Amino acid sequence: MSHVIEIDGLTKDYQVGFWRKRQVRALDGLSLSVERGEIFGFLGANGAGKTTTIKLLMRLIYPSEGRASILDHDISDVSMHARIGYLPEHPYFYDYLTARELLEYCGELFGYRRRERRERAAAMLARVRLDEKSWDKQLRKFSKGMLQRVGLAQALVNNPEVVFLDEPMSGLDPIGRREVRDLIASLRTVGTTVFLCSHILADIEVLCDRAAILQRGRLAHLGRIEDLRQLGSGDHSMEIVVADADARRMESALATLEGVHITATPGGARIEVSSEGDVDAALRAARSCGARLVSVNRIGSALEELFVNDGGVGKYSSDG
Repeated sequence: MSHVIEIDGLTKDYQVGFWRKRQVRALDGLSLSVERGEIFGFLGANGAGKTTTIKLLMRLIYPSEGRASILDHDISDVSMHARIGYLPEHPYFYDYLTARELLEYCGELFGYRRRERRERAAAMLARVRLDEKSWDKQLRKFSKGMLQRVGLAQALVNNPEVVFLDEPMSGLDPIGRREVRDLIASLRTVGTTVFLCSHILADIEVLCDRAAILQRGRLAHLGRIEDLRQLGSGDHSMEIVVADADARRMESALATLEGVHITATPGGARIEVSSEGDVDAALRAARSCGARLVSVNRIGSALEELFVNDGGVGKYSSDG
């Protein structure tokens, strides 16, 4: 696969303060590449440098050091922007335009003829599942979730080869998030490369082929989702749900195990064990009480462990 995004040593410094100015490094020597047709996750806590990176790639701000290219064009080459799409974290649109007018205007900027831009606008608004009754309403009357859908539509109106999405699930209800996830996943089938910036781990795990994790402006981890899960797969707490069980009797049967917490539930119990190695012993104890197994689940995800644990990203400091 060819690389459609190449980032080499990208660095951004800001001057902060008024009288006594000091330099703050928001991004520190970022290097990575993104392959054609993949959905690439860009993870990090708030303030880690995710939005700074996207703004640098979009040429909204300028790097202090390093270089980057998109579709074999240096990011300083504005002609490349005709082939990409971008949804910022906080999109702002002119309040008195309607959704349809905004999309048609975007189509005009990309050089579509009148009939074609009308068709593209309607197709994109339908694709992001915006209620057709809202297409001719002014954007000032839209909710945050509706504006987010319009933002996605404008990012896709030019049928981009690469699309940059900065927190695309922001402001969406659970149904809307599911629909947007399905839309992003569908972009893979038509060969569109997606650079997905988010701090929502579940969305990254479900959608992405590979991911990078930023910590305080530096690249902490980069790899396939499966490999990142392996890095974070230490010993996890486990949840066992049983039915037809008496919680008090279960407590007695599990008294010899350390780190076990039992909660009574209607008609059964929920058992939390602090180590995967204790699951078998807990199951044997539950069966001895006549309990019926309902489910066994890991609490939290391996990627989450990598993201927050002291042994993973949490240990990565600005000192390297």
